[in-house]
Amino acid sequence: MKTKVLAVLALSLILATACKNATKKTEETVETEVEEVVNDTNMSKTLTVTLNPKSDSNVSGTVTFTEKEGKIMMTADMTGLSEGTHAIHIHETADCSSPDGKSTGGHWNPTAEPHGKWGDEVGFHRGDIGNFEVGSDGIGTISMTTDKWCLGCDDPTMNIMGKAIIVHAGADDFTSQPSGAAGARISCAGIIE
Repeated sequence: MKTKVLAVLALSLILATACKNATKKTEETVETEVEEVVNDTNMSKTLTVTLNPKSDSNVSGTVTFTEKEGKIMMTADMTGLSEGTHAIHIHETADCSSPDGKSTGGHWNPTAEPHGKWGDEVGFHRGDIGNFEVGSDGIGTISMTTDKWCLGCDDPTMNIMGKAIIVHAGADDFTSQPSGAAGARISCAGIIE
């Protein structure tokens, strides 16, 4: 009899925990999804954030970060862009509240290096992702993989949580300090856990 009571109590506890987790999941914001996938040999994390228009633009899209085996792959897919070259950067603060996107602060630069092209020996910001091309259809995509970022780790020079993604109206020239003269901030997403 005691075994049956213990089994019923254990099953009730499991169901209550599952319901609580389901309720908690529905309370999360639509803008950020975090998924942890555990395989037999390793663990990966995926984070997707939603880009919202800024500076009277129509630019929207998503940016997905997948962390696996000490590297992050980032893919940004955008629509509503003007034809030509555009820059995308990680900025200091996950605050997209201002209409012009300037509430995100400057480029994320935890290593105090000069602005430059990603991987430049002279230096570059950890947020200096780079440029991408957009055709007449207004669709833009950029992908990169790096071991210089992490999702929620204890290293402040690598952790991108609490930062923002900014899409710019123009191209990054990779030389102008401190930000590459890429123009208006036309889309923003906060990287929030």
